[in-house]
Amino acid sequence: MVQNARSRTALTLYTSADDIHCHRTRLVLAAKGVAYDRIILKSDQPTPDLLELNPYGTLPTLVDRDLTVYDPMIVVEYLDERYPHPPLMPIDPLSRARLRLATWRIENDWLPEIDAIGEGGKTADGARRRLREHLLQAVPLFRASRFFLNPEMSLIDCLVAPVVWRLSYLGVNLGNEGKPVVDYGERLFHSQGFARSLTPEERNMRPDFNFAPG
Repeated sequence: MVQNARSRTALTLYTSADDIHCHRTRLVLAAKGVAYDRIILKSDQPTPDLLELNPYGTLPTLVDRDLTVYDPMIVVEYLDERYPHPPLMPIDPLSRARLRLATWRIENDWLPEIDAIGEGGKTADGARRRLREHLLQAVPLFRASRFFLNPEMSLIDCLVAPVVWRLSYLGVNLGNEGKPVVDYGERLFHSQGFARSLTPEERNMRPDFNFAPG
């Protein structure tokens, strides 16, 4: 169960309401079924409390008793090791390396375009076009398996699903070519825990979406 302020749970997550990396972390926590305290802040306005824990003032920041963890990839891998069931990383080193490389590509190719779209102005349309191209180039990966790169849900899905969730909100239309991406999204959005990972602001990105009961 997610809490909105400090309670007796072991974990506290400092998160923004709509950042993809924060959503990614919340989705990992939801997939693990872990209870935590959720403290929502603005990404550009770190509080003294946050700065005392994390000198960079970045989100997400995770506090597990006396340990503070930041940097999105470190946070999600820590959670996967701290709460090993269900596992969200492949067992073999080759698959782990492929997942980490694909994650790096997404972080460096897709997410900057999303940031540019969010900034608006003259560069937004070009960023939409480039993001669309990146996603269409990845269609074979979406088509190859039920989840991204794996037959089971993994950490990379916790990054990709928040991107796909935001596409219509960002004004990115993949058309018929992108149907495998849309189908992938539908599977993930109806998976256990996705609805619990969302903030009200993220739900409002797709206000007409109907989640499966329960």
